[in-house]
Amino acid sequence: MAKLLLVAACALVDRDGRVLMARRPAGKEMAGLWEFPGGKLGENETPEEALVRELKEELAIDTEASCLAPIGFASEALKEFHLLMPLFVCRKWSGMPVPVEGQELKWVKPSALTSMEMPPADRPLAAQLRDLL
Repeated sequence: MAKLLLVAACALVDRDGRVLMARRPAGKEMAGLWEFPGGKLGENETPEEALVRELKEELAIDTEASCLAPIGFASEALKEFHLLMPLFVCRKWSGMPVPVEGQELKWVKPSALTSMEMPPADRPLAAQLRDLL
């Protein structure tokens, strides 16, 4: 049985209904692909706690677990592990997102999400989000 890797992702949605996407920087695996911000869960960390931490680290914004609403998930069997990635929507945070880790950021209309080049696990989440918003 493959090891399970739990990664939480977040769709930040602004007042205009646009979604913040991050482009993986050069030197990282899957560089150049657009993804929802987020990351791996730390030891004894819930998906919500991981997202609050990751959003602070990656984008320099603050939010709370109560502002995160789960809307779907991706499940993908990879060579080294099985990826399980819940997607949360967040409409309330403080601060202006900035690319702390060298990634490019882009606000995108939900209808344009599925035309972006994304890692395989993000694609079904983009479609779920587009249909929800």
